[in-house]
Amino acid sequence: MHQPLAYIDSNAEIARNVVIEPFVTIEKDVVIGKGTWIGSNVTIMEGARIGENCRIFPGAVISAIPQDLKFQGEKSLTIIGDNCTIRECSTINRGTLASGKTTIGNNCLIMAYAHIAHDCKVGNNCIIVNSVAMGGHVKVGDHAIIGGLSALHQFVSVGKHAMVSGGSLVRKDVPPYVKAAREPLSFVGINSIGLRRRGFTDEKIKHIQDIFRILYQNNYNNTQAILNIETEIIASEERDEIISFIQNSGRGIMKGYNQK
Repeated sequence: MHQPLAYIDSNAEIARNVVIEPFVTIEKDVVIGKGTWIGSNVTIMEGARIGENCRIFPGAVISAIPQDLKFQGEKSLTIIGDNCTIRECSTINRGTLASGKTTIGNNCLIMAYAHIAHDCKVGNNCIIVNSVAMGGHVKVGDHAIIGGLSALHQFVSVGKHAMVSGGSLVRKDVPPYVKAAREPLSFVGINSIGLRRRGFTDEKIKHIQDIFRILYQNNYNNTQAILNIETEIIASEERDEIISFIQNSGRGIMKGYNQK
């Protein structure tokens, strides 16, 4: 169902029970899944792929071209999963030749005035709080929370289940399962409350704490820390996730608060 005051390109593919409010603009080469609600004054531009049961609030702009001077008009996408909420005046730009797409997973909450730049990859069940600004090529893992007014440097990665404090300047990669705060951004502990809410046992949380104690509290460099983690900590999905994140970090991981 859509209002007569909305503009919908004849080449857009929209499920029959999508609700489109007045003054919405939907351009060509857009696909919107069933059950989605599009609030008034939303602009959905070429290359958008929006899943089922999403809610997009007034003023949001989805799939605008990248704010990247290297962009030459190439075909690219913005892919948004199911059950996502995108609040007022958020902007999500489509990809460039680098990856061809910007992706948002399922069950994400993108709060008002957040900006997700070209080629970003946001996982499932993420919360991006008000006025977060993400540079291009940022990766955010499943269940991560980025506090309001934070700014993420291009190519930064935030691991799954991590929580970044509001107002943070994220210049380095944030490992999974941790809390990040202070300036410069630093490790301040495990996201234990978030992990418990998601079903992690106390034993599993202690296991994760033991890993980060070696990484951040024993004055090792990263190579030494990984060797000690592999020697002292029993193998687990979480251990391997943390080691892999450190080894594959493009910008280097953030320091502990007392590390030089």
